[in-house]
Amino acid sequence: MKSLGKILGLVFLGLLLIVVALGFALTHLFDPNDYKDEIRQLARDKANLELTLNGDIGWSLFPWLGLELHDATLASAVTPEQPFADLDLLGLSVRVLPLLRKEVQMSDIRVEGLNLTLHRDEQGHGNWQDIGRPAKPASAPADASQSAPSTPASTDAAEEKPAQPLKLDIDSLIVNNARIDYQDAKSGRQFSAESIQLTTGAIREGTNIPLKLTAFLGSNQPLLRAKTELQGELRFDRALKRYQLEDLKLSGEASGEPLQGKTATFAVQGQLLLDQAAQIAEWTGLKLSVNQLRALGELKVRELNKTPKLTGGLSIAQFNLREFLDSLGQPLPAMADGNSLSKLELVARLNGSPNSLALDELNLKLDDSSFSGRLAVADFAKQALRAQLKGDRLDLDRYLPAKAAKAADAASASRQAEVQSTVATATTQGNSELPKAPTQQAWSEAPLLPVERLRSLDLELDLGLGQLTLEKLPIEQASLKVQGKDSLLTLQDLRGELYNGRFDAKATLDVRPPVPLLTIQKHLSQVPVEKLIESQGQKTPVTGRLDLTTDLSTSGNSQKTWIEGLNGSASFTLNDGVLLNANLEQQLCQGIATLNRKSPGGPVGGKDTPFEELKGNLSFHNGVASNPDLRARIPGLSLKGDGDVDLRVLGMDYRVGIFIEGDKREMPDPACQVNPRYVGIEWPVRCRGPLELGAKACRLDQDGLGKVAAKLAGSKLNEKLEEKLGDKVSPELKDALKGLFKR
Repeated sequence: MKSLGKILGLVFLGLLLIVVALGFALTHLFDPNDYKDEIRQLARDKANLELTLNGDIGWSLFPWLGLELHDATLASAVTPEQPFADLDLLGLSVRVLPLLRKEVQMSDIRVEGLNLTLHRDEQGHGNWQDIGRPAKPASAPADASQSAPSTPASTDAAEEKPAQPLKLDIDSLIVNNARIDYQDAKSGRQFSAESIQLTTGAIREGTNIPLKLTAFLGSNQPLLRAKTELQGELRFDRALKRYQLEDLKLSGEASGEPLQGKTATFAVQGQLLLDQAAQIAEWTGLKLSVNQLRALGELKVRELNKTPKLTGGLSIAQFNLREFLDSLGQPLPAMADGNSLSKLELVARLNGSPNSLALDELNLKLDDSSFSGRLAVADFAKQALRAQLKGDRLDLDRYLPAKAAKAADAASASRQAEVQSTVATATTQGNSELPKAPTQQAWSEAPLLPVERLRSLDLELDLGLGQLTLEKLPIEQASLKVQGKDSLLTLQDLRGELYNGRFDAKATLDVRPPVPLLTIQKHLSQVPVEKLIESQGQKTPVTGRLDLTTDLSTSGNSQKTWIEGLNGSASFTLNDGVLLNANLEQQLCQGIATLNRKSPGGPVGGKDTPFEELKGNLSFHNGVASNPDLRARIPGLSLKGDGDVDLRVLGMDYRVGIFIEGDKREMPDPACQVNPRYVGIEWPVRCRGPLELGAKACRLDQDGLGKVAAKLAGSKLNEKLEEKLGDKVSPELKDALKGLFKR
């Protein structure tokens, strides 16, 4: 038995030596380079591939099936003159015996100098799409094709169960100095990846595979270049269709046209999972940084085989939005407040689809404002923005363009100088000439609206605020609803409390025509008028609580064109009003004393004149407000007015008639005591000049005062006539004589 065992051992040893000898003989006596033509033809027939082997083929047979290709190019057999790939070296080796067990055990796979040149023609066909398809057989005769019966064997083959996947066991994969270029002839877009370096650890299913990838990326639309580096550990299970990239770290730098010469430094980390069986993809532990922006979050996409749906969360730490955008080459225009947009942070839940994204349960802090609610882009293609927010306060004036504010200041500078010179000569004594009407334009010609942007706006905004500052007006408990679509922007509702009064407005902005059209309806209720005037930086001439209703329209895109095109109507009532720094009672007393040929005993009234009522209606025509029915009451007096307010230069020209009702004080001044014959007399006053002057621009109308004197003289003669004639003449003759003297 021992001898038999020894003999069998020698036999097996001999067979092994024979196999080794055959392998040595094949690898040394058989040269695959002699069969390049056959290899190329096989590639054409089986893969529709044009293979060009310019270098030698190196190979080994046992125990490793090794292969080395040098200086090879690949092209589609359809376009053999246009190679889409070339490489300097491809080296790999496979253990022979494991192949019999459907296992692939490989040593290092090494690829040197791989260049892929991919392009799509104007019909959208890629130069790689025909690869892998067997070449079309020569066309057979028509009768042969028609008479060929169907082969059930082919159907049976198609219904066979797919083969079990090979088990992979590769020591490593190394790709050095690779390049990929992609061009699309229809769109003109180009993408490239240069200096690609890829190294991996052992590639085995169900284990973590360390990998590192570096590349320089580029595109031409827009012109952009980026340096990237990716590290992580890949894990896959083909049976479960589950793929993971753990401890992902992607970092790099980008520059190009969108960044306007600036550089963006970015870094991304996290854990990635693709589960094709469950049709989900996840990114957990997400950390993102772009320059000074820092964010944390998680993303989950489900229903990958249908319309993918995105959910997740995002948290962005406080950062300076203005500086961040500037670092990306996207500087914001200068705003009225240079420190605006310097603080931004948010926390939100994410929901989205391939064409939309919503930030739900949003908590947003912008500068000194805090908001909560929902912010969404309903359609990326249309840039459709939707927002439902509630906040504590917002000062919109801070975000107005600084150029417009400066232009407005420059436009009013010369006018202010004109007003100051007028103020210097104006007095409250009523004995100086009327101020001249202002002539300097008071408004800026700087464009205010981004018309082209508004034409493409798709917006729905519902905003509630504890305080909204708009045009320097602090609106409390503000509610704002805006809709913009098809070049029509609608302010559906703007309401709130204003200085303990009420305010509401509606407006439309139509940017469909070349010149924008604006309409506005506004209502104020019990709002202190002095606060409104002072908020615009003007010195108020009057105080009181204002009720105002307006319905106005205009056109243009600047303060100047808006004022010059202003048309519509308004009505107002001022309750508990006071005309400041104007003692109309004193001026009237002086006029009455003059008529009585007496000197006033002392000042009458205070430095201000109170209103019991002030109301009227306005009709606007091209920036001039006509007020035909001004009505006012002050103690002992009532008045009516008829005049214009020229909003283009903020000037006024009024004729006011004052009716003396009598001095109601307990101790009236005898010099200006109202004679019963003065009751019902209309005393004429003329007001002309800048609005800022208020009552300082008003004087007794000397021409009208002469008519009053003539009327009073006629009344005096009638009294004398009545006294002399008595009952001596007929009533008819007496009335005729009185009428003559009145005339």
